[in-house]
Amino acid sequence: MAEQVQIVGTEAQGKIRNPLGVIGLTIITFGIYALVWYYKINKEMAAMGRAQNTSELGESPGTSLLAVTLGWFLIIPPFVSTYRTCQRINKSSRTFGVAPGVDAALVWLIYIFVTPIAQYLMQSDMNKTLTAQAGGSPSPQVGSDPAVA
Repeated sequence: MAEQVQIVGTEAQGKIRNPLGVIGLTIITFGIYALVWYYKINKEMAAMGRAQNTSELGESPGTSLLAVTLGWFLIIPPFVSTYRTCQRINKSSRTFGVAPGVDAALVWLIYIFVTPIAQYLMQSDMNKTLTAQAGGSPSPQVGSDPAVA
């Protein structure tokens, strides 16, 4: 079961999800859960962005979802939306002092070819960010002094 986390500065809640659970539910539901998950992570990032008074973390999760569903008719929108979501995950990590995981461009390429691995990476980074913004201990920054962290 996913752990609820209060998004500081808002009424919204985020979820610490098991990355393997995301993959499993996506497979069991024949991809339907992937759309729900995609909407929810974008919604969580938008809430974190509003709390920080920035639009860098997204503003409209519905538009992101629309781009990956009906956007397929125009071919380009799903690719743009998934790339921007990967970028927002990295930006949210940096905003809350978490060392970003895999580069957004690499996760995007993995998402295109091996979606379950990208889902795992994206959800892992989201979990770290949600924990850090809620007051949990963030991962030390890459290259930082362990004695300081």
